[in-house]
Amino acid sequence: MRKPEILTPQSQEKDIILRVDGLTKMFGAKKPQAREMLRNGRSKEEILKKTGVTIAVDDVSFEVERGKIFSLIGLSGSGKSTVVRCLNLLLKPTAGHIYYEGEDIAAYSPRQLLKYRREHISMVFQSFGLLSHRNVLENVAYGLEARGIDKKTRTEKAMEMITMVNLEGWEHKSTRDLSGGMRQRVGLARALANNPDILLMDEPFSALDPLVRRDMQFEMLSIQEKLNKTIVFITHDIDEAFKLGNTISIMQDGRIIQTDTPEKMAQSPANDYVRDFINSADKSQIYNVRNFMQRPSCLVRQKEGAQVALKQMRANDVSSAYVVNDRMKFMGVITLDAAFRVRAGEITFEEALINDMPSTTADTQISDLIPIASHAKFPIAVLDDKGRLQGIISKAAILTSLT
Repeated sequence: MRKPEILTPQSQEKDIILRVDGLTKMFGAKKPQAREMLRNGRSKEEILKKTGVTIAVDDVSFEVERGKIFSLIGLSGSGKSTVVRCLNLLLKPTAGHIYYEGEDIAAYSPRQLLKYRREHISMVFQSFGLLSHRNVLENVAYGLEARGIDKKTRTEKAMEMITMVNLEGWEHKSTRDLSGGMRQRVGLARALANNPDILLMDEPFSALDPLVRRDMQFEMLSIQEKLNKTIVFITHDIDEAFKLGNTISIMQDGRIIQTDTPEKMAQSPANDYVRDFINSADKSQIYNVRNFMQRPSCLVRQKEGAQVALKQMRANDVSSAYVVNDRMKFMGVITLDAAFRVRAGEITFEEALINDMPSTTADTQISDLIPIASHAKFPIAVLDDKGRLQGIISKAAILTSLT
């Protein structure tokens, strides 16, 4: 993530649910001496040698927006898992502050901290963390049981989450009978059953094989579409971070190097370390359609008819035109041959329109378009939520995004 200068997105007008300010975590007995040495600019290696103190996290700051996925990425030993364990005080910070809804969680009483962990924040572990002596339903309902929720209510809620993660029919099975991917679905359902404000996910898919991992990433995005949770997602996989995260932070040696959206980070890496990280990424996971879409060279209003369409196509040296109504709603594509047939009276203008063609939105990831574009006869129409034409994206543009 970043240091020396933290390149964070502007937080004005954003709904910040979690804010981390100057978080530092040290392990060892001589923390005061180590902190003094750190303030005096001594290296972490020198501090470890002289004090025996390991500095796992050093002055980390970031904000997490409500309802968004914040991806924290770094190599092994970068400090990312230490950070996430500080967010629910499984590890107590050596210095700095963690604010949940404006409250410093380090100042919580034991009762407040218990409420925070039970009701407001949940965690999904890489190792699943399931109870082997309980079946799937009992595992998912466990957090609700710990909160004293009655059996009928917790069973209903647990079944709702089991259905959401596509494990319906497995609720009475032992977790020992499940595959790795299914066990992680149970862990995710258990975390969601408490309806937490924040979901912490510490490399939850890293133990899964690549195909199952991709399925779980898709599953998580589908669930996020329905529940709109705030998620702090820890990973060492740049493709996974870019695929899932609305905001990305890259860590190195316990410090944040850069925090940005995937697109901005790809366009303006903070240093060579970030640049090398991004160069290893699948570019189709980084960019959205809006980064590569363009205006159609030939755009015709439906009321203008075939004669104008022919004129526009000839003027722009193309063989098709995109047709919209007076409100810019996309009506379809008309080809040069079809326009000639309309002029000859063989078919009507509306009959000439090709409208059974794929479309997309500006926020769609390029990776999602690759299988569609390979079969598309025309550049794909980019529409807003009211069906209005925003632009088009061609096969050539999609290929350009991959380089």
